[in-house]
Amino acid sequence: MSAPKLFVSYSWSTPDHQQWVIDLATELRQSGVEVILDKWDLREGHDAAVFMEKMVTDAAITKVMIVSDRAYAAKADDRKGGVGTETQIISREVYERTSQKKFVLVVAERDSDGKPYLPTYYKSRIYIDLSESDKYSENFERLLRWVFDKPLYVKPELGAPPSFLADSSTTTLGTSVLAKRAIDAIKNDKGYARGTVDEYLSTYSRNLERFRITEKVGELDDQILAAIEAFTPSRDELLQVIGALIQYGSHGSANTLHRFIESLLPYYSRPEQQTSWNKHEFDHFKYIVHELFLYSLALFVRHEDYDAANYLLTTPYYLDHNAGRGRGTSVSFTSIREYLESLAHRNKRLNLRRLSLRADLLEQHSKSSGIPFRYVMQADFICFMRAELTEANDDDRWWPETLLKAERHYGAFEVFARAASKAYLAKVLPMLGIAEVKALKDKLRSYAADQRSIPRWDCNSVNPGALLGIDQLGTKA
Repeated sequence: MSAPKLFVSYSWSTPDHQQWVIDLATELRQSGVEVILDKWDLREGHDAAVFMEKMVTDAAITKVMIVSDRAYAAKADDRKGGVGTETQIISREVYERTSQKKFVLVVAERDSDGKPYLPTYYKSRIYIDLSESDKYSENFERLLRWVFDKPLYVKPELGAPPSFLADSSTTTLGTSVLAKRAIDAIKNDKGYARGTVDEYLSTYSRNLERFRITEKVGELDDQILAAIEAFTPSRDELLQVIGALIQYGSHGSANTLHRFIESLLPYYSRPEQQTSWNKHEFDHFKYIVHELFLYSLALFVRHEDYDAANYLLTTPYYLDHNAGRGRGTSVSFTSIREYLESLAHRNKRLNLRRLSLRADLLEQHSKSSGIPFRYVMQADFICFMRAELTEANDDDRWWPETLLKAERHYGAFEVFARAASKAYLAKVLPMLGIAEVKALKDKLRSYAADQRSIPRWDCNSVNPGALLGIDQLGTKA
């Protein structure tokens, strides 16, 4: 990088001020700036007026620093002396020809009211203030950045327009502004935080209707998969709100999320006004809600809020089959996960030979969630064990498809590895619906006796005992 050339315009106000300017010029030279100062470069026999004009107008002089104190500002306004001459040249260059990047004014003195001394022609422009010792270092850096054209804040490169502007077919929930407002209110403990969260979640739930498949075009499983893919940005937005809600300890977050998930369950079936339908055309909603439930549970467990996690697993979900007519039922959390026939059909139709397309999608989509997939698998396993230990009906089993990927997970999941501590175990067991480890060991013995099969995909199966770290649970003080 070649040294930039900078000319200093100032007034010989007092000996102290002249020395101040020399010291500043010296600092600049020591910082790699080729400073041109009359004290150094104007000699006897030189024409001062010609020197000044050349310094201001010469293209080789890339920067001109105007050092303004009370005397300089007065002489510039009155057009007196050398300062007056320079002012006439500088002001003409500033307003008529030269790029405004060439000139900057440095304030060296302020008046009794704390206002900087500025020439009239410069009053509307941005200056650098070196008049205060406590901010000198910071503002000297600003000056250097200006000289070298290396600003602290650089405008980022212009990106491509959002895809939803170019593609009118892209579906969005239109909740991004509400999400930002809710997150800000939660983080800053605003009194209206609860209201902003409720508004966001109710709008989110209502606008999920936009993802409904209304026109059957081509293969249904193609449309199902496209809707799942299109929803991912909306899922990531929701996870940011849920994460803030949990992380910042908002009371009632478990109930809030329970009611939100409850509000999504009607999407599993046709709206009342729809008279014809394919029973699989709601599979994308079933995938979406199941995924959101797993992430909600995963976040509670990750933040060690086991009471909240237990609330999601214990409290029934009210499903209103016919809104407004009093017909509804309460269902277990196991009803949230339903088999997706459309994905099974796709696997067969395209001869993909995948053990579980749903597990593949959950793993693939976790990469943009900000939440490692192992936490999703852990939540899935907790749901499985909870159902195994508390649900008597085979129809209420939870099939933990993500555990198909657990063959790459060695040892116990984190929450159960920590439960080697007796105190920690006491906090975890209620989440499984039991009070002691004996119930877990009895269940594992029942698997060994083949009284009830464990999840299996061809040659792949789950080892619940290993994922629980059963031999270590509660063995430490």
